[in-house]
Amino acid sequence: MEDLAVTGPTLRVRIPRTGDAAALYREASDHEVTRWFSWGPYLSEDEARAYLVRLPAQRERGEQLDLVVEHLDGGPIGISGLSELSVRDRRASIGTWLGRSWWGTGANRESKALMCHLAFAVLGLDRLGAYSNVDHLRSQCALERVGFQREGVLRRYHRHGEQALDVVVLGLLRSEWESGPLREVDVTVTGAPPPAFVVAR
Repeated sequence: MEDLAVTGPTLRVRIPRTGDAAALYREASDHEVTRWFSWGPYLSEDEARAYLVRLPAQRERGEQLDLVVEHLDGGPIGISGLSELSVRDRRASIGTWLGRSWWGTGANRESKALMCHLAFAVLGLDRLGAYSNVDHLRSQCALERVGFQREGVLRRYHRHGEQALDVVVLGLLRSEWESGPLREVDVTVTGAPPPAFVVAR
């Protein structure tokens, strides 16, 4: 499972390595990249390295499946991951961040296509959820452009420092992915996923 990789025309999502710390620090030391998150911006490469060190145990426990988003020519440009896994309900939540220079380039669409293929075709999920701060319109629009549907607002759902913020919840069902634009992206899967995240074969 340490060699899992899902590759598209220009991007790959793969299991992170400790050597990715420098690139992730470079991208996530930008305040605008982490503005809506409960963490960051990174103040040192050590913070990125500590994050990477936590991931293997989280994968093994089925808590978090974070993958590096890697440009095939340019190296790591961000992270996309699955969390809140429910094996019984065959669902999880997806979250993605990309370095600012990759905003508006199509990288979000392709990375979502890779992650959705992993979630639905490889892991056997039936639903992917996503959250966005109610004021983060760019994120909401990006999710809706690739097929996610706005489902409502969760009040005081996300702690951000000392604030409890409302978030929009969006969702994508397997049937919607199968007939939607993300399915059209050519995808190649190598390696095996972490067993804890496989809900159906």
